[in-house]
Amino acid sequence: MYINELARVFGNNHKPVLFAHDTSLIIIHLHHRNFSIEITYAFNQLNKWFAANLLSLNLKKTQYIPFRTKNTSVNEISIGYNNTFISNTSYTKFLGLVITNSVSWKDHITQLIPKLGKACYVLRCIRPFMSQYALQSVYYSYFHSLITYGIIFWGNSSYSSHIFRLQKKAVRIITGSRPRDSCRELFKHLRILPLQSQYILSLLLFIVDNKNLFHSNSEVHCINTRQNFHLL
Repeated sequence: MYINELARVFGNNHKPVLFAHDTSLIIIHLHHRNFSIEITYAFNQLNKWFAANLLSLNLKKTQYIPFRTKNTSVNEISIGYNNTFISNTSYTKFLGLVITNSVSWKDHITQLIPKLGKACYVLRCIRPFMSQYALQSVYYSYFHSLITYGIIFWGNSSYSSHIFRLQKKAVRIITGSRPRDSCRELFKHLRILPLQSQYILSLLLFIVDNKNLFHSNSEVHCINTRQNFHLL
């Protein structure tokens, strides 16, 4: 209900995202000057909406992150309410994902690596006392749950190769293989998907569960082709 109300307040260029006690507002505009005006207007409208619904925005915990490409310069924008301004940041953590202003997943993967390293250590410690089946269960509950969270975002990053190395390490520990043994057959034996295969599967499942977010070729043109029902 709150999302629909906010959408009516802000219009098409502003996309509110609510989760528990956190609120995020995505603002899109091509021109810097108009963007500055719109973001100030949207921020003021957001504060008025909170006040009307007996809520308050903690400005000390509120941050603004301008997304850009690598070769795009950043123009500083001051955003505030009642002479109190929010801080500008180059990265933030949103629902467990580390998001940077350049939309690079290096920082997220860097924070994920130590957690996976601990998972490998746990597998190594308990391997002498547990069966391979039990080790697989530990793998799925600890290691697998970490690498699948948000994988549709960071799974195609060049930095994901570091995660794949740790996944191969975990598979070798479970099977008692040597550090330089090939993992191709080990993945098949354990029925564990390699990282890139898991990334593709997660993308496909997301598309199947959210078909309403995509358009088919038939919605764009009226030409009867073999790819008429393919998603764009």
